[in-house]
Amino acid sequence: MLGLTPLGAIHTAISLVALAAGLVAFFRDKGINPANAVGRVYIWTTVLTCLTGFGIFQHGGFGKPHALGVITLLVLGLAWLAARGSLFGAKAAAVMTVSYSLTFFFHLIPAMTETSVRLPVGKPLADSPEAEWLKMASGVLFLLFLIGATLQVRRLKKMQ
Repeated sequence: MLGLTPLGAIHTAISLVALAAGLVAFFRDKGINPANAVGRVYIWTTVLTCLTGFGIFQHGGFGKPHALGVITLLVLGLAWLAARGSLFGAKAAAVMTVSYSLTFFFHLIPAMTETSVRLPVGKPLADSPEAEWLKMASGVLFLLFLIGATLQVRRLKKMQ
């Protein structure tokens, strides 16, 4: 199916659940909240997405997608530490919120790239993951992340 290995298909299915949970969290809760079911689904499917991604080597050995998985796990760890409260003090909620949002941005990069190099079948939108327009689109997504994170932090300040 679309050139995916069985592990690749499982990885993709899990990542789609994570993306859906993340979207629900942003629209419903204005952010990913580990205290509710949608937030926990997002977090655990993100962890599983990273772990299953480590076994996919269609483009050679350890590469950029694997590095992104490691970084995503580290940022999830940072969010978890922030949720514990003591390490970041008054900034804990902001660190946690921005960290979870950053992991969602990280999901969007391979989602956009893999979709673009596979679809439509027979004439994909991008010739390679290194297509210049994909790099520009990633930049636009990063700008949207920065805007969203800024709005989330402002919302947190108003709630205090």
